[in-house]
Amino acid sequence: MSLLTVAPAIFVVIWSTGWIVAKYAVPFADPLTFLAVRYAVAAAVVGMLVVALRAEWPKTRAAAFHAMASGVLLHTIYLGGVWWAIAKGLPAGVSALIAAVQPLLTAALAARLAGERLRPVHLLGILIGFVGVIGVIAPKLTGVSVAGMSGLGLAVVINVIAMISVTFGTFYQKRYVASGDLRSITVLQYVGAFATTLPLAMLLEPMRFEFRLETWAALAWSVVVLSIGAIGLMLMMIRRGAVSKVAALIYLIPPTAALQAYAMFGETLDLVQIGCMGIAALGVYLATRP
Repeated sequence: MSLLTVAPAIFVVIWSTGWIVAKYAVPFADPLTFLAVRYAVAAAVVGMLVVALRAEWPKTRAAAFHAMASGVLLHTIYLGGVWWAIAKGLPAGVSALIAAVQPLLTAALAARLAGERLRPVHLLGILIGFVGVIGVIAPKLTGVSVAGMSGLGLAVVINVIAMISVTFGTFYQKRYVASGDLRSITVLQYVGAFATTLPLAMLLEPMRFEFRLETWAALAWSVVVLSIGAIGLMLMMIRRGAVSKVAALIYLIPPTAALQAYAMFGETLDLVQIGCMGIAALGVYLATRP
């Protein structure tokens, strides 16, 4: 069994832990400051690996620029926007609902931006997956009123921009970073992300980063499992598969995160949500089948 075969399942499981990391890290570190440290450490770790293994660096300045630009789209704007919005009080359920629009937007743009022609069964799968995700997230939105979110307008806007950024980031990665060693490309992505996130942290935050066990544990998991493991799998899947099919995997993130929150924090999980997880899984199956 090849890595590409099991990559989607591994990606969903470990990428969904990002919600858990945020739950641990946000009380002890400002979001952009934490992400800037995360990007710097990830760039250093993967950079040492690239040097030790003598991996090939991009041969042209244009290739290096495209790698760093994709890092800005996928990390600075997307992760930075989501973490900042949640830290400003945006309910996680609302953030997840916004993220669930990404596969729909990706499917709408796939033909024009990536030359992908989706079959009706793929479109049906994307729509079914969206319905399933809504069913899983809906209980999380109980008690969240429009009036109560009136002061969170900017956070919602930033979260929407983040969703649009990761959508275009996947297309950008597919078109402009379609070749080259993924290890060296990953380093350049984090260099670009760090170079743009750090100034934002200095401008918008007091740059709080508490030296606590929770902070270091969240940082270690973020770097090794998320920044290196999950991102590496995502880049590999984008390079070797259809962008719309990779985006459809996003539908499995909220259900998986809900299961983790149920197991680790005792959050509620009813039969309707469990059934909707199955609907989301069916949608992803249809959207990603050959």
